[in-house]
Amino acid sequence: MIDLNGRVALVTGGGKGIGRGISSALAAAGAAVAVNYAADRSAAERTVADIVAHGGKAVALAGDVGEPDDVERLFDRAAAAFGPVDTLVNNAATYTFGPLEDVTPEEFDRQYRTNVLGTFLTCRAFVRRVPATGGSIVNVSTSGLAGNRPGAALHLSTKAAVTTLTRVLANELGPRNVRVNAVAPGATETEGSRGLVADEGLVAGVVAATPLGRLGQPSDIGPVVAFLASPDAAWITGDVVFASGGLR
Repeated sequence: MIDLNGRVALVTGGGKGIGRGISSALAAAGAAVAVNYAADRSAAERTVADIVAHGGKAVALAGDVGEPDDVERLFDRAAAAFGPVDTLVNNAATYTFGPLEDVTPEEFDRQYRTNVLGTFLTCRAFVRRVPATGGSIVNVSTSGLAGNRPGAALHLSTKAAVTTLTRVLANELGPRNVRVNAVAPGATETEGSRGLVADEGLVAGVVAATPLGRLGQPSDIGPVVAFLASPDAAWITGDVVFASGGLR
């Protein structure tokens, strides 16, 4: 059993989709979880209510990870609720797909602001406050980095930046007993992905290309993150763990 009792986790974008799966898994392992959301308060509150109903501890906290002041407040409010954050999961992300010529500067800025700047700001705030005993950062990347599929240049470039940041920070923060890893989900069925992919033939093709023969679920990703955050992964840092059913 993964044991996160006594740990305080902040999950960005933790109210729905993969983020909900992560929040639930961390809470089930014993962590007190700050469930961050940017806009969908009701989803975050439903996640918190479900965690509490199952005997866990959680609170929903609003904040835009691309806004420095919001990030600082997130950590302060999480600490006020449960104590200093020692586990950070950077899950908040935005994405669209399409050919290079259709990418606008506005969309570039939007994705980089949340996916890259947001990860940088939360990691910085975490390090400024991390307890002397250390902690763990888990960033959510994507298995798509191994496939380099057409139409994904913008989104994959943001996740490549997150993956590089993961490896650099693992080296930088190791002496402070902070481990930094990433999890790379494959095709995962969420509210966002259902709205993005309406082509049943495309979905069938992804399933056929996945060795385990199905789409992933948020519940497939959460336990991997919980493991990486736990003492069971004490000798793992700077790594990217694929949780993709074998899809590359």
